[in-house]
This record gives sequence, structure tokens and C-alpha cells, in this order.
Amino acid sequence: MKPVPQATSLRRAPVQRRSAERLTRILDACADLLDEVGYDALSTRGVALRAGVPIGSVYRFFGNKRAMVDALAERNLERYTERVADRLTEAQGEGGWRTAMDAMLDEYLDMKRTAPGFSLVDFGNQIPVGARHAEPNHRVADRLTELLSAYLGREPDEALRRTLLIAVETADTLVHLAFRVSAEGDEKIIAEMRELLRAYLARALD
Repeated sequence: MKPVPQATSLRRAPVQRRSAERLTRILDACADLLDEVGYDALSTRGVALRAGVPIGSVYRFFGNKRAMVDALAERNLERYTERVADRLTEAQGEGGWRTAMDAMLDEYLDMKRTAPGFSLVDFGNQIPVGARHAEPNHRVADRLTELLSAYLGREPDEALRRTLLIAVETADTLVHLAFRVSAEGDEKIIAEMRELLRAYLARALD
């Protein structure tokens, strides 16, 4: 079963499989409608209609559309973490931190291009549009610190976490720039960003 968001954003966490599947349909519908109508026009009623569930099912999990979008952002982070972890497992420790960095960046860019709703919500730092909150990027850095530490066979520490937080903040800013310049992400900006991150991480990880 695909990951469901952590209970922090839910009124009630799903217990039975049927309930978890209904929550998945609700979040899928929310993601699709974000792409189609944007956040301002998003409504719990519209999501219920698209998901094919009673409006009460939406309110069973969420008090309002903001909570629903927060849950979508949490699910995005879970899926992103799983995708990076799978890539690193396939790499089997080869290529060191550079292989890991490419996996982290490539999976983020692919979700940016293909995952419904991701271009607007990603991990929760863009709603309302243009907003910037520190917490989502801290959560991303925490996850990546755990993954990279395991991949490199070293203990996670505060220095590595700080390094990855700076890298995440830098990538966040430059990826958004790339996608403002081009709907698919400007390849020249992405290439410059990749080189910038490599140079920064080399200083800390080589």
C-alpha cells in the first residue's frame, strides 16, 4: 500500500484498509484539483466529488482544505523519501555522496515534473502561494541526513545535517527559479545548480 501521511495532519488516522484507501483517493483528488484549479479555488466539496466519496468522509480526516493540503505535502515527503531510498539501495554504495546527491536531486526534479499537485505544494512550503516556512525544509534535511549517513556508513551528526539543510535550501530556491523560467525546468539553471551543490558538498564530504 502506498504511504499515507503521518497522523499529525489528520483528525483521525485510518485504521482499516478500506479507510486508508479512501484517504488515498481523497489526497489523489486533492492533488489533481490543485493542478486544475489552484489552491484558492480548491474546496472540500470538490475533492469529495472528484474522489467519489461523501463529503463527510473528507471531514472525517480533515477540518478544512489547508489540513488536506498539509497531508498531501506529508505524503509527498514520504514518497520522495521512499524513491531516494530505493535509488540508493540500487546503487549499493557505489559512487559515494555524489551518487547520493544525484539521486536526491533527480527524484525531486522528476516529482516536480510528474507528480500531481507537487508543483504547487511539494513538501508544504508554498501554500499560500509564495510563502516560505522553515519547517518543511528542515524535515527534508532530516530525512536526507538519515539516508546519506546510512549510504556512506557513517553516523549522522549535526554538522552533516547543517550541510544538507543548506543544500536543501539552495536547491529549493534554484529549482523554483528553473521552473519559473521554463515549465519543465530550465536545464541550464539545473546544470548550474548541480555543479554548485557538488562544489559545496565536496568541501564538507570529501
